[in-house]
Amino acid sequence: MEPPNSTDQRTYAVIGAGPSGLAAARNLQRAGIPWTGYELASGVGGLWDIDGPRSTVYESAHLISSKRTTEFAEFPMGDEVADYPSHRELLGYFRDFATTYDLTSGFEFGAEVVAAAPHPEGGWTVTVRHGGPDGEVRQDRHAGVLVANGTLSEPSVPTFAGSFDGEVLHTSAYKSASVFAGKRVLIIGAGNSGCDIAVDAVHHAASVDLSVRRGYYFVPKYLFGKPADTLNQGKPLPPRIKQAIDSRVLKMFTGDPVRFGFPKPDYKIYESHPIVNTLVLHHLGHGDLHVRPDIDRFDGDGVVFRDGSRSPYDVIVLATGYHLHYPFLDPKLLRWRGRGSAPDLYLNIFTQADPDLFVLGMIEASGIGWQGRYEQAELVASYLRARRDKPGAARALEARVAGPRPDLSGGYHYLGLERMSYYVNKDAYRSAVRAEIEGLAP
Repeated sequence: MEPPNSTDQRTYAVIGAGPSGLAAARNLQRAGIPWTGYELASGVGGLWDIDGPRSTVYESAHLISSKRTTEFAEFPMGDEVADYPSHRELLGYFRDFATTYDLTSGFEFGAEVVAAAPHPEGGWTVTVRHGGPDGEVRQDRHAGVLVANGTLSEPSVPTFAGSFDGEVLHTSAYKSASVFAGKRVLIIGAGNSGCDIAVDAVHHAASVDLSVRRGYYFVPKYLFGKPADTLNQGKPLPPRIKQAIDSRVLKMFTGDPVRFGFPKPDYKIYESHPIVNTLVLHHLGHGDLHVRPDIDRFDGDGVVFRDGSRSPYDVIVLATGYHLHYPFLDPKLLRWRGRGSAPDLYLNIFTQADPDLFVLGMIEASGIGWQGRYEQAELVASYLRARRDKPGAARALEARVAGPRPDLSGGYHYLGLERMSYYVNKDAYRSAVRAEIEGLAP
């Protein structure tokens, strides 16, 4: 192992060059704070680089939010870009963003961060490896660390009773529907990726079934001829009113999914992330795919369901989501109990365990877009600058970090799922973040 690099002690390390990492680099740059970035892939883009070593996008992947509610405000997507861009367009967008603001040269690519820890003499030590498991390892010193390695790279793979003779793959390993050609396919889970893959599969597979354990709300991408998420962008309605109105609108446009075999949701709309895909209802209505109950057990060349029925399959796709994944950090630094929960962070960013450690991108919210993550980075940069220029305001923020957590739900009662453990209401969250930024302004 090489000796610690002492030349970077004033810089902040940015881990990841996806949307949140680029937002971190850009806001540190704007604040005049030196930084160094580390990215495992060969370029910027994060998961949107389908060729990246931990990318989980597939050939047909597109945004499920529209470009105008997703883009960075300072860098709008061009009018020629589709309302719901593909991963190819988005990779180009991030590369253009990085080039425009001269961020690419600040990242070290092909660099895997294998450890990051506070240094006994102050600042942080970041251990970086090149060239895979047996590659060269070195340690760099930094003033602090901004973690932006994403939330959709570590698959959640459940276990099932019994065994299956065919192929089992998680959505993270899925790239092309050609793998389903002529096969009997079961997709377990009907979240956004599960529904996307089901729609892909019906054009290739001999049969496609969706196994579900709960009901869902299906939101069309267009309402009244416009991207659905661009409507109602004014002052937010109270939750009960918005839930009542939007539930009625959905029934007008999509009908009742229960008629296709889905369970009736035991929660109200927006209490879990909605499914932005009505093509799956289209194919259910055409008999191209079928809804099945939850799994009881695998059974050789087939699956037995909770209702006692059994069907044979060749391929099972686990659309079962992802775990938060910060393997290079001691969970105690994040006040994190581990899988099934989320780190205990103020505004999902700041840990009271160390004032120079920040997490960016650990938010899920309907409609928050990359601008919401950009504002996270702006807040971190504002805090670091305030420690020098406005120390009283910085100390006041630190007191709030150590205090009770604010209610970021916006009045919604989210389901008690792992994914929902870091879910926020976009209006409540962005208002709280912007208020902190304003309080730190010079």
